[in-house]
Amino acid sequence: MDTSQMERIVKEAVSLGRTTLVEPEAKEILRLSTVQVPRFFIAKDVVGAFEAAERIGYPIVLKLVSPDIIHKSEVRGVSLGIMNKRELEQMWSEMILCVADEMPTALIEGFLIEEMVPVGAEVIIGAIKDPQFGPVVMFGTGGAAVELMKDVSFRLAPLTREEAFEMMGEVKGFPLLTGYRGGAVKDLGAIADAIMKMAEIIEKVDGLKEIEINPLIVYEKGAVAVDARAILG
Repeated sequence: MDTSQMERIVKEAVSLGRTTLVEPEAKEILRLSTVQVPRFFIAKDVVGAFEAAERIGYPIVLKLVSPDIIHKSEVRGVSLGIMNKRELEQMWSEMILCVADEMPTALIEGFLIEEMVPVGAEVIIGAIKDPQFGPVVMFGTGGAAVELMKDVSFRLAPLTREEAFEMMGEVKGFPLLTGYRGGAVKDLGAIADAIMKMAEIIEKVDGLKEIEINPLIVYEKGAVAVDARAILG
């Protein structure tokens, strides 16, 4: 794990007076820890977005990149399944107008042009430096629904691979990963790897207070972190 490169990302954000990492920065920290992320590029204008989309190949995802907007979906800052140049230009324009209306003072650093990955099971993995307990890791099922369901488990870091598997088994949604009602059994080993890597990140990277993958899309083989955020401190 390249902690020096991770800390460089954190220090650069702090030097700009920021308290959070934007999504591409958080994903770069994950990539440096060998957690798989979709292919992505940052575009500053619509021409750059066209070029990035051609390099990745349609369908693609378009997302806002702003340190002032943590929950992009609340300002319609995420558009999935864009199939061609015309749709990309349309979604780009609509997104800019929506942000101008909803959060006119938000700083927009650019737009994320990202590979559209296949549908799979969604889980969340978070890690935080707790002032009382130290580094803590969280696992839950449901992706975006986790705040509603509160279906999560916790462990102190560092943790063993056995403890990572125990975390998965403690949540009510665990059967969704193990073939519930004829569904495919998901790659529990890939989830365990991601849990352990998140524990290592929060334990070893100075200046990082919190990091979260939501969701981690899990398949029969492998898993991909399609959204990530991080808080500094």
